[in-house]
This record gives sequence, structure tokens and C-alpha cells, in this order.
Amino acid sequence: MDTQKVIAEALKISVATKALEFGENILDRVPALFNKYHAGRKAIVLADKITWKVAGERVFYELAKAGVPATTYIITEDRFHPDWKFIELLDKIIEQENGVLIAVGSGVINDLAKYSSFRNDRQYICVATVASVDGYTSSTAAINDERGAKVSFKCNPPQVIVADSKVLSSAPYFLTAAGYADLAAKLSSGGEWMIADLFGTEPIHKEAWYLTQAHLRDMLDDPEGIRNCVPATVEKLFLGLALCGVGQEVSGGDTRCVSCAEHLYNHYLDMTHHTFNGRPVSHGFQVAIGELAVSAFFDALFTFDLSKLDVEKCVEAWPTLEQEQQRALEIFKDFPVPTLGYEEITKKWQPKEKVREQLTALKENWPDFKRRLQNQVMPFAQVKEMFGRAGAPTEPEQIGLTRADVRKMTDFVQLMRWRINILDLAKRACIYDELLDKVFGKGGVWEI
Repeated sequence: MDTQKVIAEALKISVATKALEFGENILDRVPALFNKYHAGRKAIVLADKITWKVAGERVFYELAKAGVPATTYIITEDRFHPDWKFIELLDKIIEQENGVLIAVGSGVINDLAKYSSFRNDRQYICVATVASVDGYTSSTAAINDERGAKVSFKCNPPQVIVADSKVLSSAPYFLTAAGYADLAAKLSSGGEWMIADLFGTEPIHKEAWYLTQAHLRDMLDDPEGIRNCVPATVEKLFLGLALCGVGQEVSGGDTRCVSCAEHLYNHYLDMTHHTFNGRPVSHGFQVAIGELAVSAFFDALFTFDLSKLDVEKCVEAWPTLEQEQQRALEIFKDFPVPTLGYEEITKKWQPKEKVREQLTALKENWPDFKRRLQNQVMPFAQVKEMFGRAGAPTEPEQIGLTRADVRKMTDFVQLMRWRINILDLAKRACIYDELLDKVFGKGGVWEI
């Protein structure tokens, strides 16, 4: 894979991101890049206590040395989430300083800068500190809204990204392993996108598919390099994560190309404020368990011969919207956002006529469609082996969950996003309980 060629292709497609700078010891490029796009404005360096030490202080020093007016906002909390209070604080700072944010950090820092900049009609610059998430270049930001519900808000990706490979590879291996798991999740989300494409709900966007899938396996081929923080491997991982964001941008800001059911396990855990040993679990490690679960669901799906599916029996059993809404209200009754499932299933539910069309397409195309899905997703055992070599979790207990917890969460996952996923296919085909039993029942990979 020619890294520079891939970067050039991505920037040619991207509308918002104008520069993607890779290399070692390149933080001194930040002032020139800032002046190229924002000359005359004040820079607002946004960091937390850790990212300030890792790169923020150096960035601020380089800005001062170059004569760029700058101020800082450092989040001093040891543990923080992308909560609405930070958006309100950043809105005030941008207005008071009439400035442009330079986000020094990864997931939360970047999302806060991204959404606040968008709300204030500004572009921003991102200085990456760890290859831990796929959201750097995305045109969405995952923010906890005023209710505390985690919502993907559409906004603009960063105008400039500076990724110093020395900074990235100096991060603790487990943070990079989290990014590895997040990138690997594109395997199953791609498979679920194929299901949505077959069902006619979200057709595959060719450019977004190319950006997120064309080099994916190449970027996942060195898990030991992730565990050992090899700069070239970490840089390749970061590029893969960055391409995912560009894929979102070119598909109109839709996260369909980079996430599906596996990310909803993360959303559930975030909204219930899950901790392990008194600390939050990283986005990527939560996604890792989701990816393992969905990979196991695909393994189970492939044991069914859906070319023999009784379509009319399934259609007859299909619940009404009112029944689904009531089921959602019952499942989510003690959830921090009790109406979330109701709201999302109301968007996702389809009438019997549409379900008949979808199941007919599934039945008639099953042998070929099954083969294409098997070429897209990896078996559970292979994903588990890769995660183990990279240093990502391979069992729920490693992030403070039981197998029963994951089974319980799965019912929420099926309902908590309007997007079609593998669990919706199982619901339509009347194999949902059997599918889950193959994973969590006797003899399953996560037998309870």
C-alpha cells in the first residue's frame, strides 16, 4: 500500500479536509498550517491534562514562537465524557476570543472541538495524539445531549489534521489497541451495510465503501506491531482510521460506512456510565466486545439455510408498530433514556409488505449473498486471535462485563438505532432467539 497515494486520493475526494500531515517530529508545522487557513485569528489550543503534556504544550510553544496569537482551554477533570456542558463552555470561548480551535487529543477532545466549531460556523485543526478512534476525520461528533443520550451530530470534519508518528507511537499500547479494535469493527459493519443494501434501506455508497474497505485488511495485518507500538504500523492504523472519517464525509455525514451494531454496545455502556476497576472503559475496548459479539452472530447466521426460509410464515408473525413500540418501552423502562428504543423502532419499523420484499430477496439470493458476507466479515475465532495479539480485549470480563451482560445488552442494541443490522435480519427471519442461543447457549462461544 502506497501511503502517500492513499492520502492524496482521500484529500481529492474530501471537501472539508484540506491537509492530512503525516510524519515524525512535525508539530512545528502547526503554525504555518494555521496561518495558511486562519491568518489574523487567535488560536485556541484545546487539550486535557494528559494531551497537554504529550503535544499541547509543544503546539502552544510553536505558535508563540511563530508569533501566532494563542490561548488555551485545558480540561482538568481526570475523567470526562463528551457532555453538553463542554459544548456550552467552548461556545463561549470561541465567541469571546473570536478564535479557531486546535484540538490536541483523540476522541472526546476532537468531538467537542468539531461540534462546537460547527455550531459557531468555524473550521478547526486537529493534532492527533493517539491512534485510538475512527472519529478524527468524520463529519459527525458523538456528544451526550442535554438528556444524557449519546447522539451523533452532523458537523464538519477538521480542516487540517497533523499526525506525528512519534507522538502516536509513544502512546500506551492499550490506547492504540483500542484504535485497532475500532478499525477492525469495519469488518462487521460492512457486512451489516450489505444487509441494509439488500433490504433497500441504505444503499452502499461506492466511494465511501472504497475508502473504508479497500485497504482494511492490509491495515489490520500486523497486530503485533500494534502491541509493540511500531511507528510504521501505528501510522498505517491511523491512516485507516482517518480514511473512515473521509468515508463518512463523502457519504453525506452518514456513519453507516463505519459503524453499526458493534458500536451500539459502546453507546449502551457510555449511556449507563459503565466503569471497570473504577475507571471508564475506552471506546475501542467497548467496541471490541461489540465486534466479537457481532462476529459470533455472523458465524451463527451462516449455519442457517435461508434459501429454505418460509417467507409467508415470517410475514404473518411480523409484529405491528404498536407491538414493537410497547416491547421497546418495556425493555428500556429502567434505561437512562427510557424513550430511546421507542423513538428508534418507530423510525425503523416497516410494514409487512416491505418485510416480505426483504425476506424474498434474502431467500432468493442467499447462497451468493452468504458467500459475499463470508468474504467480508471475519470468523469470531480469527477476530479474537487478532485482538489478543494486538492487546485488545477478547472476553467481556476483561472490561468488567459478564457474558450475561452482553446477552442482555443485545436486546437493547437491536432497538436503539434506526439503522438495519444483523439482529433485524434475524427478527424478520424469525431466528432471533435461536441465533443468540447459538452464541450464548450451551456450546456457544460465550456460553452463559
